[in-house]
Amino acid sequence: MKTATIPSVRVEPELREEVEQLLGEGESLSEFVEAAVRSAVHQRQNQAEFIARGLRSLERARQTGGYVEADEVLRKLEGKLLAARARKSAAHS
Repeated sequence: MKTATIPSVRVEPELREEVEQLLGEGESLSEFVEAAVRSAVHQRQNQAEFIARGLRSLERARQTGGYVEADEVLRKLEGKLLAARARKSAAHS
């Protein structure tokens, strides 16, 4: 497959210096930028999928009337948190 380039980006010299100080052993600035772009793309894809799942769930809830009250969700989460804290406390005893 033929490769393509990403447009160069102008940054303040201080930012470039910060990035260069963070490069791993043998890592080039280009490799760092590519990894950052890949990470941002992955994050945006995950965000879009999350929103799409939420919208589908909302539509199902509207169609079925299958809503769960926020107070009920918070009570269940609080119960899980208390149980996890109890397990952690018991493990440290």
